Amino acid sequence: MRLRNLIILTVIVPLFLVLVVFSLVAITSLEDNVRSKLETEVQIITRTVGTSLGYAVARDSPESLEASLQSAFSFHRIYGAYVFDRHGEEIYGLGLGEALFSPEDIREVVAEGELRADYREHDDWNYYSALMPLTTPDGEVRGVLQVNRLNTGIENYTGYISLVAGLVFVIGAAAIVLGIWWGFRRHIERPLNRLLEVMARVEAGDRSQRAAVRGPQEHRRLATALNGMLDAMAEKDADIEARRLNEIALEKRLRKSRKLAELGVLAAGVAHEIGAPLTVINGQAQRLARREAIGDDERARLKRIRDEVNRIVEIVRQLMELGRRHSVEKEWVALDETVAAARELVEEALEEGGIRLEVDLPEPPPRLLASGQQLIQVLTNLLHNAAQAEGVERIGLSARVADERLRLWVEDDGAGIAEADRSRVFDPFFTTKPVGQGSGLGLSMVHRIVNDHGGTIGVCDGALGGAAFEIVLPLDDGLDADAPTTPHEPRGSQP
Repeated sequence: MRLRNLIILTVIVPLFLVLVVFSLVAITSLEDNVRSKLETEVQIITRTVGTSLGYAVARDSPESLEASLQSAFSFHRIYGAYVFDRHGEEIYGLGLGEALFSPEDIREVVAEGELRADYREHDDWNYYSALMPLTTPDGEVRGVLQVNRLNTGIENYTGYISLVAGLVFVIGAAAIVLGIWWGFRRHIERPLNRLLEVMARVEAGDRSQRAAVRGPQEHRRLATALNGMLDAMAEKDADIEARRLNEIALEKRLRKSRKLAELGVLAAGVAHEIGAPLTVINGQAQRLARREAIGDDERARLKRIRDEVNRIVEIVRQLMELGRRHSVEKEWVALDETVAAARELVEEALEEGGIRLEVDLPEPPPRLLASGQQLIQVLTNLLHNAAQAEGVERIGLSARVADERLRLWVEDDGAGIAEADRSRVFDPFFTTKPVGQGSGLGLSMVHRIVNDHGGTIGVCDGALGGAAFEIVLPLDDGLDADAPTTPHEPRGSQP
């Protein structure tokens, strides 16, 4: 059952019933009081007039009898007075209501010797009439006095009150019910419906909904409590989402660390097994190259053998480096100095390819707690990869500081990285370069170094249109290394 109907049934209807009973009791009591007053007044007037008429009857004086009867009309609303003899015959009378009582009624009053009063109707008029024996001073009953008073005015008065009371009750009840219905609808039902709509939208998935804080104090408190609950839910959802992202990132890092650890174990075994043969090969090639009997072509081939052996040794070393966690010795490093050192190391490769490096650093240049040598290695590997990409003419290196974190972007205007390859670029041995031009370990090393510093690295869309990498590093060790960061669009370098 709706709350509005429940209030009407449990509060309004019982209240109306109590008012009806009270009104009926009050009107009935009023009517009884008016009737009682009428009866008392008629009886008093009858006794008063009857005393003087008793003396007039005893003297047999018609003048005294007439004067006494006329004096009865000096009282308010007396409409008839008559004197009857002992047998019920009229002796003298004035006014209305002569035939209200029969001769037998008059003779019974004479016989009883007591006053009798009753309501009687005659010619559509309602009277209250009293019969009183007329006695002489010595106690002899010589006649009967009849005093009549109209009851029509009193009945109309009480009836009018009842009618007015009924109409007032009906109109008042209708007004009260209408007022309660309107007030309930405006001040209770509508605010509750607004809150229910907000809750329904939240249930449907729109967690941004909030209730309007307005209306009576109770509704404002309820809306405030609901908004507080929704805000708390939003905070919990954000915390759960952040934890979920952290768990996903941690799981990825654990998988990669496990993979690298397994790779390191494999690399250590491979290095142990092939280290000695490679040393022998390198030594024999070096000894053969020193002989004067061989020609330049053979000496060039021996040099290539030694170069490839050294390349194998370097790959094994990189594998062993990937396979173990490094303890990073950090110090305060100036970003502009680190970028300048990396730029100097790749300057020759940039000049050979006719590539322009555009650097955009904030002023003043930020400082961060990190291993300067490892950061130089990260930037050098990324710049080398960009310089070796096909069709590259411009390379951009930009940085910004936000939320106590350093964000670095390295991008180029080359062909870029295919969407299908973006998730694999940091896997060991994955490379898009031709066979013999890359080991596929450079970006894996970059990823390991950034992780060792508590940062993140990822592929993003660059402003130059080619490949783009975003690096996020904490400025100091006081930041949570696993805290999620808000992704930013990379900033294009200015020519």
